[in-house]
Amino acid sequence: MTASDDCCAGRAVVVVKLGGSVLTEEAAFARAARFLAGRLESARGERYVAVVSAQEGWTDELEREARGIWGEASARALDLLWATGELRSVALMALHLEALGVRAVGLNIAETGLRVNRAAGGGVSLDAGRVRAALGEREVVVVPGFLGTNAEGTIVTLGRGGSDLTAVLLAAGLGAARCELVKDVPGYFSADPHGDAAAVHLPALTYAEALELADRGCDLVQRRAIEAAERAGIPVVVRDLDGSGLITVVSGAAAQFTQAEGTHTRGEEFRAGA
Repeated sequence: MTASDDCCAGRAVVVVKLGGSVLTEEAAFARAARFLAGRLESARGERYVAVVSAQEGWTDELEREARGIWGEASARALDLLWATGELRSVALMALHLEALGVRAVGLNIAETGLRVNRAAGGGVSLDAGRVRAALGEREVVVVPGFLGTNAEGTIVTLGRGGSDLTAVLLAAGLGAARCELVKDVPGYFSADPHGDAAAVHLPALTYAEALELADRGCDLVQRRAIEAAERAGIPVVVRDLDGSGLITVVSGAAAQFTQAEGTHTRGEEFRAGA
């Protein structure tokens, strides 16, 4: 399946993940919707799948609520409760996009098509039929991250940081041009830029380098998501919403990657920050 399939009338598909670090408050949903609407205006040849997480802090708060009722809350009950945070984000994002005149639709967990096989060690497969059909009718399809269903149709989680994995798997299954992970920093740095003013921005990494950083404790992108992107050969763009022009491209290329934002060449930043 490629991004030029009939479902998208020749338009490229881009998967954009908006996590809790971006969806920090009610006003953040409107800002994220304006970001997507702006992308549609500037890149008329693209359609978007927006993967959204629960608003910042909601997942932890929901778990505290559950354990306040029963300290040994079952995984099934927790997954159901957590799902309410993601579904709320889907509905809010779709509403904000509609308010901007964007042809958008929100899908639920089952419609997104991620299937978790616990018997096979938690492997995840994708039935993208519903998402693909929605892309044929809408400019933006909003789906929940972090969650899938098992063989019985029960809601299950993909682990903390699972929205990154959701986005990569959808990008692979839809033959997307790229997968963009929108964070609260414009990509990878040699150190935490929130705490180290001397941190150097890393404009490009190979999958192997990103995995090495994950092994060294960098949780910017979920490790399973990087592994899935490498298997599928999907370029992953890590960016923020500020439009500073800084991004990090994670791909199999050791030299450079060109996209609408410009050309970014791997230099010695990673080695200098190692």
